[in-house]
Amino acid sequence: MNKAITDGIVFMPPAFANGLGVWSSGDGTPGTPTYDGSGSGAFVPSDADFAGCLEIFKTNPTQQLRYMGQTPLQPGCYLQIKARVKAISGPLPQVPIAGWAGAAGDVNVAGVVQQGPATQLSGYGTVHEITAIVGTGYRAGVDMPWGPTAIYGHFGIDIEGTNGAVVRVDDIEITDATSVFLRDMIGIVDVRDFGAIGDGVADDAAAFEAADQAANGRKVYVPEGVYFLGQDVSLNSEAVFDGTVTMAPETMLLLTKSFDLPTYISAFGDETLAFKKAFQALLNNSDHDSLDLGGRKISVSEPIDMQAAVPNRDSYATRRVIRNGQFDVKSSSAWDTDVYTSVATYSTSDPSHLSNVANVANIPVGSLVTGSGVGREIYVRDKNVGAAQITLSAPIYNAAGTQTFTFTDFKYLLDFSGFSMVQKFNMESIEFQCNSRCSAIRLAPTGNTFALKDCFVSRPMDRGITSIGSGCQGMLIDGCQFLSSEEGEDVADRTSIAVNSNGNDVKLRHNRANRFHHFAVLGGSNNLVLGNHFFQGDSVPNGVRNAGLVLIGAYNSSSVAENYVDNCFIQWTNERDANPNFSSSFSFSALSITDNVFYCSDVAPWFRYIVVRPYGSGHFLNGLTVTGNTFRSNAGSISRVDSVDTTFANLNKDRYANVTFDNNTFHGITTFCANPLRIRHVQSSNAKGWTIGSGGRLPFGGKARSCDSVVSLSRMRNNLNADTFYSPYVELAQGSSGNNVKLQWPEAVRGTVSVTMRVEQ
Repeated sequence: MNKAITDGIVFMPPAFANGLGVWSSGDGTPGTPTYDGSGSGAFVPSDADFAGCLEIFKTNPTQQLRYMGQTPLQPGCYLQIKARVKAISGPLPQVPIAGWAGAAGDVNVAGVVQQGPATQLSGYGTVHEITAIVGTGYRAGVDMPWGPTAIYGHFGIDIEGTNGAVVRVDDIEITDATSVFLRDMIGIVDVRDFGAIGDGVADDAAAFEAADQAANGRKVYVPEGVYFLGQDVSLNSEAVFDGTVTMAPETMLLLTKSFDLPTYISAFGDETLAFKKAFQALLNNSDHDSLDLGGRKISVSEPIDMQAAVPNRDSYATRRVIRNGQFDVKSSSAWDTDVYTSVATYSTSDPSHLSNVANVANIPVGSLVTGSGVGREIYVRDKNVGAAQITLSAPIYNAAGTQTFTFTDFKYLLDFSGFSMVQKFNMESIEFQCNSRCSAIRLAPTGNTFALKDCFVSRPMDRGITSIGSGCQGMLIDGCQFLSSEEGEDVADRTSIAVNSNGNDVKLRHNRANRFHHFAVLGGSNNLVLGNHFFQGDSVPNGVRNAGLVLIGAYNSSSVAENYVDNCFIQWTNERDANPNFSSSFSFSALSITDNVFYCSDVAPWFRYIVVRPYGSGHFLNGLTVTGNTFRSNAGSISRVDSVDTTFANLNKDRYANVTFDNNTFHGITTFCANPLRIRHVQSSNAKGWTIGSGGRLPFGGKARSCDSVVSLSRMRNNLNADTFYSPYVELAQGSSGNNVKLQWPEAVRGTVSVTMRVEQ
């Protein structure tokens, strides 16, 4: 920047050869005496050093020389005043640059420095260059900072010391020196000024650090070029990148004042690499708890191994957040699913392992395990190559012995399985656009409180969020959308699952999931499934439906409340028991299903909303609450809402306890169920024994094992048509299914009664 060039401002005063009438021997203001005919100054046309110059005879304690023209002074513009002087005779004086600071109204600005550093003339005939810089700003290097009030100046020199000195002065120069302060003015420090080369070969790490130390609140500027950083670099100043950096995977770039993905993209020039390096910094920098993706879309062509991006850490347990962006998966063979088969042995005495695994080294950690007797969503949690052993995410219900297992390694957009543990990791307001090419997130084997909030998991090929161990303990999934890649497939052809878990205390709240094979497979207990909408229908007439929510674990202690369960059902199983037959403990217990909306349309009449599937014999209901729900079937009715899936075993209906199935509403349902069940019975012919049928309305095929009340609703009359006032006794669990009761009267009577029966004793 130079005002003389950009704005045409004339700063240079006229040469002495043009006349001395504009050169004051005072402060330069109008009316002060000039050197023209003053007797104390004369123009010397030729001098060995100066050509034309002004010779001054010192007659005052401070002999002044000022240009009487008003040299303009503007904010942001800095002027350098330069004078070359030499002593000719007499006492040797001191000479500083000096000026008169003028404000509006041609008044002097009081209280500002109006004289620069003085130079002592050291000998006769020796030329000394006297300089000073003047400007409005108080910056280092400004000799005369005059502040914003000053708008012009009268500039020249002072000659100080004993009178009688004769001094010659060359033409005074005034130039725009703003460029000296330009970098400081615009707040930028260039790494090249500290030795950075930017050829991609030389190590510029030291130059980056030096520039950062010198910035002192200014920005560090990285101009065009490729800058190799051979060691960790931490920039505590804001960074601006026109060039890019390159560094080894284990080397870190910590941008503490510019910690966001757009800056890292500018730094590395590649979106995926930038995300990896920003994530690396997030886990190695205590200055930030979150990484803002800046609304950027990150194009990804291969799985991102999150642990490989942070090679110095095997685990992490401090709260960190990634938010506000989109991952967009591009076509690549790197997303292809790998499938392995291997012979292995399973023993119920060691339910968490497969042993004698052939080719165990080839089987990836995080693979889905399938085979005869293997439950849903069982994964390889760990492996020991030397021992030929695989650690499973959960036990297997019926695979004792040796068989061939299949291991399917889905590819994930973000894969945390390389960590041994990750805790308190959050992701917010992110869209995982899987584009039917990959799955979304694979969790670490251990850890707790992973959280996904206000995110979109769009079109995952196989899985949305996969837990391969207990890294889902206390997982929080709130306000997310899970959009299936199988939306156009018939229900029977779908295989994708939005969420699975193995740990306890999972919270699924206010999410929406459409047309997956399952919305969630929850393998732990104490879960809260609240306010979600999951729907899984298709257009097939009388079509089949899959479970939307699979709850695994007989003792479940979970709450399923205020959800919209649309064209799917809730399934409760014990498929992760290595010994699935009941022997002790609580059996199927502690589950609450309340205040949900259940809806289906055009389904097969044998469709049910709540299905219990025991994988072994002897189990029973021992704590189940189903209240406040609305059940509806549209475009065709269904027989009932509840059932026991007897594919593997039936429930022991002689042991039902603590079952509440009450205050629900039914529309398009043939048989309503309830427990306690109130039946109104009209006996039109006289009989001593009245069989009160439940009509199959006791839930889950339960037996009428108790009777809470028998209330007469009419007069009881005998064969003589006389009123009787007897009370009957009740025989329980009558009929072939045990779901009726029988009232026994002292004599044959007729009338109407209300009977309340239950499946528990």
